[in-house]
Amino acid sequence: MTDSTDSTDSTEPAAGAPERRPGGRTARVRAQVLDAVRAELAEAGHEGLTVEGVAARAGVHRTTVYRRWRDVGGLLVDVIDAAGEMDWQPPDTGSLRGDLTALNREIQESLVVRPSFAVALMAASFHSEQAARAQTRLWADRYAQCEILVERAVERGELPARGARGARAATDLDARGLLIAATAPLYHQLVLLRADPDPRLPERAAAAAVLAAAAGAFSVPRTKSE
Repeated sequence: MTDSTDSTDSTEPAAGAPERRPGGRTARVRAQVLDAVRAELAEAGHEGLTVEGVAARAGVHRTTVYRRWRDVGGLLVDVIDAAGEMDWQPPDTGSLRGDLTALNREIQESLVVRPSFAVALMAASFHSEQAARAQTRLWADRYAQCEILVERAVERGELPARGARGARAATDLDARGLLIAATAPLYHQLVLLRADPDPRLPERAAAAAVLAAAAGAFSVPRTKSE
């Protein structure tokens, strides 16, 4: 159903994604529009994403979309921000290898599903500076969330809290570096090489990263202030 009663949206801000997330009709319109962005982006890519197409799929008037999101860049930013609002929690299997394997399986699933919204969004970030900044924030937040996997591994004694040379080495563990090393093979194989998914890769990549971490590959010097 097309929304032609634009006066009911007069309280919506004119630029970009709003900081507050009101409920009621405004929340429903936002959900409809963002669902439409995801579908349009996954099916047609960034080149085929238009405000008019999103409005038609969402069943709202295009002026509603223009007023709230302004342009395609604003739509992309809000759909990325919405991903960050999801109540997602890192895996907790009882071991670092298990956690990283589970995380990699989630990543692989998101990259091989057709159409893949994750791949489409990555591609869109190369065409929109707004989307690129929003995606950088999202990735940084996700890595920060996942650092708990490494912290738990240290607490369980799976990884050294410091480098292989002992306490006097004054080194810490680069949790983000470990996470990047564990997950990067998935993106390399499936996005860069466009290879067929390997069901063994999530566990193999996780195991390699854990072995490297145990050997001190991700130890970094502490700063003097620490």
